[in-house]
Amino acid sequence: MPSGPNAVVLLGAQRFDPTLAAAMSRQYVTGRVALITAGWQERESEDEDLREHLAPRETVNLKLHARGEELFRDDPELRAAHRERQEALRHRQDFYRIRVEHALDAERIIRKRPAPPDIATEQRQASVDAIRELDTWHLANCARLHAEFEKRWSLNERPSALKHRREIAALIKGCAAIAIAGGHVATLINRLALFGIEALTAGKIVFAWSGGAMAVTDRVVLFHDDPPQGPGASEVLDKGMGLVHDVVALPQPEQRLQLDDTDRVRLLAQRFAPAVCLALPSGSSVVCRDGNLVRAAGVIELREEGTHRPLEVR
Repeated sequence: MPSGPNAVVLLGAQRFDPTLAAAMSRQYVTGRVALITAGWQERESEDEDLREHLAPRETVNLKLHARGEELFRDDPELRAAHRERQEALRHRQDFYRIRVEHALDAERIIRKRPAPPDIATEQRQASVDAIRELDTWHLANCARLHAEFEKRWSLNERPSALKHRREIAALIKGCAAIAIAGGHVATLINRLALFGIEALTAGKIVFAWSGGAMAVTDRVVLFHDDPPQGPGASEVLDKGMGLVHDVVALPQPEQRLQLDDTDRVRLLAQRFAPAVCLALPSGSSVVCRDGNLVRAAGVIELREEGTHRPLEVR
């Protein structure tokens, strides 16, 4: 049995320019499709447009958000432990955000400070290294908390959680593909982990867009170059499912990225190297198979020298 999905297809946002059905046709997916819309939270079941778009394929919504609410109602002890873990993650995110914002401010100041070329290069690299170290440290803390929670509560053996995991596994078993929508990405990755979805992708083709595209990678990076509340500071949120390695997914670049800002592009690309930063505008797609990006259309690769270009794959 395959240890991972047959392929993972990352797509641009689907709300106004849906391309999911066409992407499934290119991968010869005609069978049943499992839908994950947990990022929509209470609106999870409002998937009529998505179902209509995928017709005549049969679909089944796994309802991971509703299942999570049911699980916590039925298992107050697990609910309390989960809430405690989430609170710990929030506190760590707050402290990490303070540190990374200061590190980003320092990088901007140092980048503009005049100095002999060799010294300027040295100091600018030191700034990037400091940010990378913070990111790595924070991601390791998140992974440790998740591992400790899973080990302590043994969700694959705990009856309340195992009931849902078995039901979900049975539903996915009859599906040819899994489609993961966006929405609130923190909620989405929470539910994906809670129900062990990563292990259930074996042998399937996974399609993911917006927050879903972020969730299937190694790390989820929140970003916005020009948010309404002031200057944007990109930050690592948490580990993802790890179905796609060494890729940082940046959906909706039309609204969130200033691709003409050389310094911002350079810093993002250098900060997460050797992972490649991929902007996924509307209508774009890229296929990952056996750890390699094998087909891309409309995807933008951010370069370490501060430029960007269409993603080229073999």
